[in-house]
Amino acid sequence: MPVQFTPTPVQDLLPVAGVRLGITEAGVRKANRKDLVVIELQPGTAVAGVFTTNRFCAAPVRICQDHLAQGQGIRALVINTGNANAGTGAEGHARALAVCDAVAQQLGLAREQVLPFSTGVILEPLPHDRIIAGLPQAIAQLGDHHWGDAALGIMTTDTVPKALSRQVQVQGKTITITGISKGSGMIHPNMATMLGYLATDAAIAPALMPALAKRLADTSFNQITVDGDTSTNDSFIVMATGQAGHAPITSWDSPDAQALLTAMAEVSRWLAQAIVRDGEGATKFISIQIQEARTPEEARQVADAIAHSPLVKTAFFASDPNLGRILAAIGYAGVTDLDADALDLYLDDVHVATQGGRHPNYREEDGQRVMKQSDITIRVVLKRGQAQATVWTCDLSHDYVSINADYRS
Repeated sequence: MPVQFTPTPVQDLLPVAGVRLGITEAGVRKANRKDLVVIELQPGTAVAGVFTTNRFCAAPVRICQDHLAQGQGIRALVINTGNANAGTGAEGHARALAVCDAVAQQLGLAREQVLPFSTGVILEPLPHDRIIAGLPQAIAQLGDHHWGDAALGIMTTDTVPKALSRQVQVQGKTITITGISKGSGMIHPNMATMLGYLATDAAIAPALMPALAKRLADTSFNQITVDGDTSTNDSFIVMATGQAGHAPITSWDSPDAQALLTAMAEVSRWLAQAIVRDGEGATKFISIQIQEARTPEEARQVADAIAHSPLVKTAFFASDPNLGRILAAIGYAGVTDLDADALDLYLDDVHVATQGGRHPNYREEDGQRVMKQSDITIRVVLKRGQAQATVWTCDLSHDYVSINADYRS
């Protein structure tokens, strides 16, 4: 089960004016499970996205990037689970476009106004005929209160749905933000094997949207890692319908705009951390904070080395304070002029290492006390500058191996 995580009650998920969602069971891979979601957007909705950097990216990712670049105004999203449509060549591309065409025809749109998304098994042909056959039922179900079902409908190996709503005041209007995400394994920026969708009824100038999507991703989904594997299908989409009735936000300089940005970042961060807390077989949620690095890139380099170390991750699973493994990861992170004698290592409130060795007051029982917690912070102070970075990760358990060994069964 997820680490210290309680799914948001369905009744607490708020509709976003201008967004309707429909969900059905199309039998993409398995029978009797929600696996197809259609999201319809009102005309004028501003949409932007951030996508995987994996060079073997899936056909839907390429199509999304192309359709967004054409600027015709995105009006619908179609999401299937059970099949990633990655590693499927020209045929996979054609099948994804066929799904876009079917959605466009049924909603009275142009193909370029539809964004397709797929998640699931790689290197298998997309059963687009099943998806197309399921579209009428999904579209017939379109409604504004279906965020909970949509969160279920995009899951793969997730054990719980991930969805959250927040409201904030902008120019005297109540603004709603609701988002959903999925992901559990093959999680590593940029981005992770995740899908994330964040919608608001705020009016945001379209010119601000691409930078907004990247800014939100950089402080949320791009700070998580479960296993260091960057997926072929990662997508994070931000939608602003403009239905709240306030004057459009054209910059982030005003207090109202900052309040909206803060709320959107909070929802994005919650959705991202929920993915780590639901990491395949995870029993610990670990925050890795690197402080006083020379550059942000250097800080992230060190954080990733710790987060991706199987030895570190298995030690946390065992609650074994074998903390020399963390020092070793820092040492091989690639900071060639790092002064190992200068840095300090903390495990929550416990000062573990200083001046190149064990802190004189460190006791094994203190380390073990922290290691037994479900939420743990590793803090490394490099004493090289003012830059910092945070990465959220989890431990590596027996169940991770079992889940991934049996994934296609």
